[in-house]
Amino acid sequence: MTAPNVLVSTNVIGKTSVQLVTTSPTAIVSNAGGSNKVLKINALYVSNVDNANNYTLTMDLFRSSVAYRLGSQIIVPAASTLDVISKAFYLEEGDALRLTANTVSKLEALCSYEDIS
Repeated sequence: MTAPNVLVSTNVIGKTSVQLVTTSPTAIVSNAGGSNKVLKINALYVSNVDNANNYTLTMDLFRSSVAYRLGSQIIVPAASTLDVISKAFYLEEGDALRLTANTVSKLEALCSYEDIS
């Protein structure tokens, strides 16, 4: 596994991923093992599409079969959107950014990131 030196990379491609968050941990962005890439996560927005009820979000960085929580049981108020990530971070080869909700079909997520190789 060789991640590129981000200062001398030859490709930086901006990407956006969207997801309906479910009750099972599901990757919104993942970096395959052996990709020779690093993914820079710039922003994560989560919207609650329910007008009356709050729901919770858990997010983790999944690495080597271990879930490292970046946020647990974050309340997403009814009819609102949260900017979940305050600073950019990187997904190395084999890493995934996963999201889980306490109910289905109420939270929608958008993740903006850079694919660097």
